[in-house]
Amino acid sequence: MRSRLLAVVTALTAAALAAMFTLTIGSPAHAAAGFTVANGRLYDANGTEFVMRGISHPHTWYASQTRAFADIKATGANTVRVVLSGGRWPANSASDVANVISLCRANRLICVLENHDTTGYGEQSGSVPLSTAVDYWISLRNVLAGQERYIIINIGNEPVGNNAVSPTWTQATTTAIQRMRDAGFDHTLMVDAPNWGQDWRFEMRDNAASVFAADPDRNTVFSIHMYGVFDTAAEITDYLGRFRSANLPIVVGEFGFNHSDGNPDEDTIMSYTQANRIGYIGWSWSGNGGGVEYLDMVTNFDPTRPTSWGTRIVDGANGIRSTSREATVFGSGPTGSPTATPTTGPTQSPTAQPTTPPPARGCTAAYRVIGQWPGGFQAEVTVTAGSAPISAWTVGWTWANGQRINQSWNTTLTASGNAVTARNVSYNGTLGAGATTTFGFLASWTGSNTSPTVACTAS
Repeated sequence: MRSRLLAVVTALTAAALAAMFTLTIGSPAHAAAGFTVANGRLYDANGTEFVMRGISHPHTWYASQTRAFADIKATGANTVRVVLSGGRWPANSASDVANVISLCRANRLICVLENHDTTGYGEQSGSVPLSTAVDYWISLRNVLAGQERYIIINIGNEPVGNNAVSPTWTQATTTAIQRMRDAGFDHTLMVDAPNWGQDWRFEMRDNAASVFAADPDRNTVFSIHMYGVFDTAAEITDYLGRFRSANLPIVVGEFGFNHSDGNPDEDTIMSYTQANRIGYIGWSWSGNGGGVEYLDMVTNFDPTRPTSWGTRIVDGANGIRSTSREATVFGSGPTGSPTATPTTGPTQSPTAQPTTPPPARGCTAAYRVIGQWPGGFQAEVTVTAGSAPISAWTVGWTWANGQRINQSWNTTLTASGNAVTARNVSYNGTLGAGATTTFGFLASWTGSNTSPTVACTAS
């Protein structure tokens, strides 16, 4: 994970850009038994397009937290990105990796297995080159063979820091892919960008076509990590849009709502990827340290204690629960049907629900407490449009017990005494007839925490 504050870079010349994107990407040269890439899209083994909606799990540091796989599935995720190590951190043996794959399959999750040992190579002490990561994958060949339908191999996490190294990212990545193919790997391979995954020098962007063409299977997916470098909508849409225009497969392999190097625009990341059928994987389920503990999606691996980031990525606009579709290799039903929510795991009943159908060109709102602890709680409000589309909404209520809101998301929220007014933000005000959106907040309470009666108006 570990990205860094980056410098201003010089744009490419128009001639260089044109040269990069002239390559036509068609069907894969080798039809593998599992995932394949064609025309810049990822397809599962049944030939159905697959768009990742996933969560990273730091398995190598928390190998005993195997319940996390079921808990991640309970969010609706279709993918889990699993952190592994060949020895820089507690090494994950062949038997351990086999168990991870088994847990992924049992929970109907596509497994993206990643080697974290390469993080920040050339800049961070202890990091190893991509060639060493390939050695690790080759040592696991017998475990990974035959799992092409269920796993994707992320060769090395953030394999180059900000310092120049030799061979370059382009050379090292090309060689790594070819060594994997020579060793008999027919899996879809995922390759991370340099510059701590954020590609601020654009080396991956500008050489992706040649790297893809160097894969004899034409079965490589590019992964960009979006933190402080991607703090504006323009940067996000431009970067991802260039890959889509070139028919090159791209996923947002890591991102968060905040970071030590700046404030990424997670709303644009999620809305643009949803609109353009691009995968995303959020960092990370739990267990963060080093000053980025706020990137935990749940507290202490407890799914009943979601954080604001966890609530945002799972239940917010363009979040996992509403946009994820399970891979058809698990036999989940019609192609493209929504991922079924597992029957196990924590559930919450809304503390208030609409009692009458939403009126035409109006809306209703339902309030529920997601979690509560001494002195604090997290709540969510679901806004439902009436029988006609709406372009804006406002929800209001009055606290009965003096509760106070400390933080909110997916809304512009104001308070005057006990009266609260919540309005839509730019991306979730327009709703079709009967459509819903959610917003949430963290608040404090003393004595009692009576759920308020909420009212919704729309235009």
